[in-house]
Amino acid sequence: MEVRNLMRALVMLVLCVGMLSGKSTATFKDCYTKCFIFCMIEPSETLCSCTTRCLKDCIFPDIKNDLREDSDSLGFCKLGCAFSMCSAFSSKHKPNGEKVDGCVGSCSNRCTKSYTSP
Repeated sequence: MEVRNLMRALVMLVLCVGMLSGKSTATFKDCYTKCFIFCMIEPSETLCSCTTRCLKDCIFPDIKNDLREDSDSLGFCKLGCAFSMCSAFSSKHKPNGEKVDGCVGSCSNRCTKSYTSP
């Protein structure tokens, strides 16, 4: 049990140092990977809850916990697409940020086409 707590502390330390020394502009992949790792450290969280929370938080970074009706429809299209198409790429021990990023990017393309088509 103590080894597990030590591993958690070590992972959090490495992530914090990485965040402080990393790029100032976070990409979706960075946001999702960091969010997912920190979420999965919590014993009460599940794969589904972490995937859902991190997709939402990283697609809507400015309004993390306040998804309102006046938010853009394109963002909600992208979020719905990401939930249905991209959430299966993450596993309990591997967030697969690059695959999720590519999938969410394809959702952006799909949603943009559906909103720009007459």
